[in-house]
Order: sequence, then C-alpha cells, then structure tokens
Amino acid sequence: MSLLVVGLSHRSAPVSVLERASLSADAKVKLLHDTLAAEPATEATVLATCNRIELYADVDKFHAGVAELSTLLAQHSGVGLEELTPYLYVHYEDRAVHHLFSVACGLDSMVVGEGQILGQIKDALALGQELHTAGRLINDLFQQALRVGKRAHSETGIDRAGQSLVTFGLEQLAVNVPVGEWAAGKRALVIGAGSMSSLAAATLARVGVAEIVVANRTADRAERLAEILVASGTGVSAVAVPMARVADELTRVDVVVSCTGATGLVLTADDVLAAVSWGAGGLAPAEQGEAGAAPQAHQGLRPRTPAPQTPPATAGSGPRAGLESAGLDVSAGVDAAVIARLVAAARDGGRLADAGAVRTIAGAVEADGCPVGPEGRSALTGVDANSLELHGTWADQGEAAAQRQPRRSTRTQPQAAAVRLALLDLAMPRDIDAAVHRIPGVRLVDIESLAEASADAPMAADVDAVRGIVAQEVAAFGAAQRAAHITPTVVALRAMAAEVVAMEVARLDGRVPDLDERQRAEVTQTVRRVVDKLLHAPTVRVKQLASEPGGAGYAEALRELFDLDPQTVASVSRADAADPMNDDDPGRAS
Repeated sequence: MSLLVVGLSHRSAPVSVLERASLSADAKVKLLHDTLAAEPATEATVLATCNRIELYADVDKFHAGVAELSTLLAQHSGVGLEELTPYLYVHYEDRAVHHLFSVACGLDSMVVGEGQILGQIKDALALGQELHTAGRLINDLFQQALRVGKRAHSETGIDRAGQSLVTFGLEQLAVNVPVGEWAAGKRALVIGAGSMSSLAAATLARVGVAEIVVANRTADRAERLAEILVASGTGVSAVAVPMARVADELTRVDVVVSCTGATGLVLTADDVLAAVSWGAGGLAPAEQGEAGAAPQAHQGLRPRTPAPQTPPATAGSGPRAGLESAGLDVSAGVDAAVIARLVAAARDGGRLADAGAVRTIAGAVEADGCPVGPEGRSALTGVDANSLELHGTWADQGEAAAQRQPRRSTRTQPQAAAVRLALLDLAMPRDIDAAVHRIPGVRLVDIESLAEASADAPMAADVDAVRGIVAQEVAAFGAAQRAAHITPTVVALRAMAAEVVAMEVARLDGRVPDLDERQRAEVTQTVRRVVDKLLHAPTVRVKQLASEPGGAGYAEALRELFDLDPQTVASVSRADAADPMNDDDPGRAS
C-alpha cells in the first residue's frame, strides 16, 4: 500500500483560501483524470466539502507523488501553488488511513461528531467508481471508512459531542434560546436543493418552523424537496419558487439558509438591506418605484407588518433640509438620502453597504488620519462631502488591516437590536455577502463564524473512545492490506501445485493404464490431499506474517523459494484488481 493524501481544510487554511480553492463538479472530474494521467498515481479520488479538499491516490513514488498532487490541486482549484503550499498537509500510508478514518468519524470536522461527512465520503467513492479512477485500494479504503464512521456513531456517544453543521448553525443564530423555541412559527427560505440544503430544510422542519420556501435554479429539484417536506409529517408548509423570486421572499421570511454551488454571491448586502428596509416600512424590491402598489404576498406566506409610515416630507423638511439645519454641507452633489442612511447607521452603531462599498460609521478609532471622529452622529456636523468620502476610504482601509490580524468573532455575539432577519450561509465559497452582518436587525452565521464558535466547544468524553476505535481499525486495515498483498503469490503457488498434480496423474496413466476410473480418481484425490496439507501450514503462516508491519518481504521470499513465474503472479493481481467490489475475497478488510 502506497496511499497518499494531499489536501487542505478548515484546520490548515483560512476561510478566504478555502473559498477560492473550492472545486466545481467539472473541476473534480478533470482533476481525477489528470491525476491518473500523471505518472506516480495508479488510482485516485477526491473528497471535496465546504471545509476541505483532499486528493487521495495510490502512488509508486512518494516525493514525486506529493509534487504532482500538489501541482494538480493548485491547477484545478485556481489558487497558485506558491500561495496554496503553506496550507497543504500530506499523509502517507498508515497516517493517510488514520486521517480518513478520523474524518469519517467526525473527529476532524468543524463540529466534532457531525454525521454529514459520511454522505460526502460516500459521494467521493461513487465519483471514483463512476469515473473508473478508484481501484482496489481506494475502494477498500473508502468502504472501510464508511464502516468505521458508522461504528463510531453506533458504539459511542460521539453524536453528543457535536451536531450537524446545520443544527450547530441554527444554535448560533438562536444564541442562548433553545432552537425549538427560537424556530417555532418562523418562516424560512432555503436557497439551493442539494444535499446540504435538503438537510437544512429537513432540520428546519424538525425544529418547528411553520413555513419553508425553497428556491433553486433547477425548478424540479426545488419542487421535489418541497413535496418531501410537506410529506414529512412535521406539519410544515412548503412551496418552491424560482431564484428570481428570492429578493421578494426575503421580505417575507425570518430565516434564510443558503448552500449553493454558485461561484459568486447569491445575496448581496444591498439585497438584504432592501428586504430589511421594506420590512421596516419601505417597499418590496419588486415594488420599488411603484409608489402606492400593494405588496403581492406569496400564497401561504404573509408579508411582514409594515412599521408606521413617516408623514410625507413638506417643503423645507426631509433629509437634506434636516442635515443642512444640522450644519452638514450637502452642496457637493451628495445624495441627501444616502447621507441620511449613513447618519441612521451611525446612530444605530451599524454599518451600511452602498454601491458595493462598505462604510464604517461608528466604533472606536485606533489610528490617526480619519477626518471624522468616533463620536457618531455628532461627528458628522460640519463635515463636507469630500471629507465624508475620505472617511469611508479610511474606514475601509482600517477594516482591511484588521482582517489581516488574528480575528475575534463578533458575528456570533447577540446584537443589541432585535433580529429581523437571521441568515445561515453554509456555502463555500460563500453565498451571502459578509457585510450584511453590519446591517441593523440582521444576524449572519457563516462557515467562518462557525469555525470560530466551534473552536471553544467542549469535547465530549466519547471522543477518546472514538479515537480508540480509529486506532484499532487503522491497524486492522493495514494488516488486511498487507495480507491481501501476498494473496496473488499464494494463489500462484497453489496453481503451480495443482499443475504439478495434474502432470503426475497424467504420467501415472501412462505407466499404469489398467487403472479403472474409480482407482484413478482415488489416486488423484490422494495426491491432491498430500499437496494441500503440505501447503496449508506455510501459506496460512505466511499470510499471518505478511499482515504484520514489515511483512511485505514474505511475498518475495515465497516467489524465490518456489521459483514462481512473476508474470503468473502479476496476472493474478490484475484479475483481482479488475473486481474490486468482490466482498468475498479473504484479503479484504471487513
């Protein structure tokens, strides 16, 4: 066994790198084809999830294999090799097996003990089988990993050490309130209809949301998921809508869970700001510019109750007049409505996305150079438009610098204002603009904040038990693989013995032609029994010795002692590898 894994995960790389290094379905296929085309690899598959990208391969050269697999990962992920290399990890032979088994048990997951990874391992194996890139070793390894993961969940309480990523994310949205109590009666929007989105929808239905809207680019999948939810017996109401309706549905729901395969943002800060603003008394996105039009509520869903409307502005009033009376210069062509929103954001201690640029208004200042002080609204008095724009640029630069420092999560902390829209982004790369968590009344939990929150989660005592299971299974798998390695030699030896028996029986027929059929059969059976008994003890013992560490040399010794034809042994190996799904093979791990 020369198993090699090269990869990166949430433990080795920042979320920003994982986002850029994510693999599409087509990229996975091309990566596996190119891996087999490379000289060091004879079989391979790829495990790609929100939190990891790992390439598994059977290689004949370690150093060449590491170099080739690393280069291929960089090439197909779109991240340069020099940038990617510091975040890559490498495991070889037994360490590679130990790593995959730990992953299958949830020990390496962002949320320890979550079971979603088993489905992803199964998908990775299915992809390798479909593309015929998974040979005997990959099939053995991944099927055994699935059995180890199931054993860990059935024999220990690892499930108590963590939950699925969806459940953990909902707990972060609910803060200190039980998820069932927090979710009761809420309306939810699920964007996407893949495995993770389906899990999210099922979890939302289970914890008690009243209504679920499913949006997906493929309408049939969204409708199918909605039908399954309605038939689930949870009492949830579910409908499917096209992706074009997402902006409208945002104004009518309390919770959004998004997990798509999109390469760009699905929800921008402006989308969310528009939805929240309408929920506070403005117009729905589809209705903006149509003053007086009544919102068209989706069937089965009720629009948010608008807040009391502000009386229409009269002459000499409104944002511009109010700001001018406060001493703010708005004569330089700055939209008074935009400035009013900036002032409101400053008053609420929030953050506002405007035309794609995020401007920080409130908060302590740690560096000199900003023309606007930290005093919030009062600081804006007397500041001209140019200084206001300079303040925005300065704030953006300060935030960029802060992002380069070790991060302390603020997204998972309760906000002072009531949460009007809760967002859970489980996609990698992200579906929802990270800037939305600065919008008052919006709470965002994404992969990055989940990683920060789970870092402090207590480890259950059952984790030690699972580690023990992993150690046992790694030893058993290694022994089985080493024993399987000698099986072709043993088979070739027995084939040679059978050939010798046949030759000697044929020679006996020539010397004693008067033997009847019964006598000939008895002589033949006797010779075969003698040969089998002579070979039984040594072949059983050599398998036992070969299964121990350092036992690979016994196959070669057996070939030398009995002068076995190497081509015969190789042909047995090829025939064995051509049927990797043969569960009756005694050399397989079980």
